[in-house]
Amino acid sequence: MLETSARLLRLLALLQSRRDWQGSELADELQISPRTVRRDVDRLRELGYPVNATTGSFGGYRLGAGAELPPLLLDDNEAVAVAAALRTNAVTGLEEVSLRALLKLEQVLPSRLRHRVSALQQIESVPRDHPAPALDPELLSVLAAACRDSDTLRFDYHSHDGESTRRRVEPHRLVNWGRRWYLVAWDADKQDWRSFRVDRITPPQPPYGPRFTPRDFDATTYVASRASQAAWRVQARILVHAPADVVAARISTAIGTVEAVDDTTCVFVTGSDSVETLAVWIGMLDLDFEVTSPPELVAHVRSLAARYARAVQD
Repeated sequence: MLETSARLLRLLALLQSRRDWQGSELADELQISPRTVRRDVDRLRELGYPVNATTGSFGGYRLGAGAELPPLLLDDNEAVAVAAALRTNAVTGLEEVSLRALLKLEQVLPSRLRHRVSALQQIESVPRDHPAPALDPELLSVLAAACRDSDTLRFDYHSHDGESTRRRVEPHRLVNWGRRWYLVAWDADKQDWRSFRVDRITPPQPPYGPRFTPRDFDATTYVASRASQAAWRVQARILVHAPADVVAARISTAIGTVEAVDDTTCVFVTGSDSVETLAVWIGMLDLDFEVTSPPELVAHVRSLAARYARAVQD
């Protein structure tokens, strides 16, 4: 009986490790006959595990999704990796849920792994300047599934001033940026791209659809540019004497975007909380540039130019 139970656990672990298995592959891994594999699969089904038979030239097995979450078998490194992720990088907006999951995981860890995970307490996270908005895990799942399945969604959206509007969108990507989650979607009514803060979305009600054909779009860059610009106290447009692709390769989307003017010049759209920080970013381009606004940035660059000139005087 002990041998059979251990074999069933090993079979379950194999089925969880990848999507599809041929019966002969499972037999080789477990060093048993294909007939015994079939009997063990039947035992797992009797225990409530949805092991589905797959069709095709060879046939095989696949662990399906059940009505309840079955026990999940993790090897040592997988268990430590999950615990590390939950402890040091809890999902933004779902910190409380992440903590509950971590506590459950640590309770069942063997002592040899619990010691490794406890060492992670020595890791210090950089404190955030503002808390992340609370998120509904079910809403996040619904939006992610709609992006995956290309289902049109209708939902009520609350703007920062409290105004509520009804939106009909084609969801493409969920992006986590600046401690917030954004849904990037094609607005079917406005015929343009929009980003929606997930914590301001009223959960859409089924049925969803119709399905749409996904568009090619850089959702992360779109969110980065819009979210950053909204938070900038000082904004600037810098004429850079270099091709747009050269400048784009030297910056992060978190600090600005690049607009081509011609083959040899472009405009670097950027911003920050201070002109001092802006000057640093511009200097790090290591390219010729022109600053015409805002006035406080022009004055600061002139001051820096004079300071550097004095620093190299004979």
